[in-house]
Amino acid sequence: MTTLQTEPANGPSARPGEESADRTDWVAAIPFLAVHVAPLAAFFVTVTWQDWLLCGVLYLVRMFCITAGYHRYFAHRSYKMNRVFQFVMAFGGTTAVQKGPLWWASHHRVHHRFTDLDGDVHSPRDGFWWSHVGWILSTRYKATDLDNIADFAKYPELRWLERHQWIGPWSLGVTCFLLGGWGGLLVGFFLSTVLLWHGTFLVNSMAHLVGRRRYATPDTSRNSLFVALVTGGEGWHNNHHYLPASVRQGFRWWEIDPTFYVLRTLAALHVVRDLKRPPARLLDQARMRDGAFDIGMFRSYWERAAKLTGERMADMAARPHLAPEGAEAPAPEPAAAVNGVGDDTDVSATSRQRPIPRARAAADQLAAATRRTRRQDMVSTEGQPGPDDSTA
Repeated sequence: MTTLQTEPANGPSARPGEESADRTDWVAAIPFLAVHVAPLAAFFVTVTWQDWLLCGVLYLVRMFCITAGYHRYFAHRSYKMNRVFQFVMAFGGTTAVQKGPLWWASHHRVHHRFTDLDGDVHSPRDGFWWSHVGWILSTRYKATDLDNIADFAKYPELRWLERHQWIGPWSLGVTCFLLGGWGGLLVGFFLSTVLLWHGTFLVNSMAHLVGRRRYATPDTSRNSLFVALVTGGEGWHNNHHYLPASVRQGFRWWEIDPTFYVLRTLAALHVVRDLKRPPARLLDQARMRDGAFDIGMFRSYWERAAKLTGERMADMAARPHLAPEGAEAPAPEPAAAVNGVGDDTDVSATSRQRPIPRARAAADQLAAATRRTRRQDMVSTEGQPGPDDSTA
């Protein structure tokens, strides 16, 4: 694996419960938390309506750089543009303070390759907090896998921007201060950044937990109007996971997708080109209303049920078996019988007296068999196109 940073990076198969994967990088979390606190200082300075206007404009423009640039262009290559506009879009994305375009797109491709598997970088099955922000603050995903984003890592200007990703945020922050003073900095820059962060994070968390599913995808993605409104069209997440290479995520006319509308306008102005739209023949396939089996939610519910069954069996096995009142406690089992060394009679009796441990073992086997793992996914998708290919 080729990484841009020097920090060791754990593989995508690591999970939050593992020793090397569940630590929060508190040093990196300090500026993250400080940005959240900074807007509160606006109560002690003069804030004008121009500052609020600046906040709104910066939110919309930078959200577009994330949705149209980082996501639909760098992660999925759903349209094309020349190197000048490519750099401008990447630089605009860095002002959103979500790291560089290569880091962002590389990890998002991993998310699509292992959605809701053990290798998923931010699956809500590991908890809402983890999928929303915990994975960003962890020590596991600091490095950038350049091999996973080699199609854009070949550009030296993008690698330079990745190494100097701080230039965009600092330049924008200083500009906001020069334009509006402390109000422009605290409200225009810091508040819009916080709103931008959590608006983007909702796609990773809420869009896999709340909403409706149109297509039977092998994950838990949902369509959410609320998330679409705050992210410029990214809330139609089930549509997106069904056809990830499509530049349009709102497949129906009522599914608001401002990012696509702007890109369509830019295409008319010849700024971008070759917009990949969803094939009409695929829009009416794999719909659950037509009887398609929802394998994604089935796997999610089945895995959860197996886990709860195993926990229940473990709880029952841990309880002491009390004899009825007035009856003598059963004699302890011979060591030979416990170890399976005694005669047939002893072994048979022991087996009848120990149903709960055997049921617990069966539940553990059930959970292990039904859990979606990275290894299983790699075997099933071997030789298949990646998430950034034109075929979905």
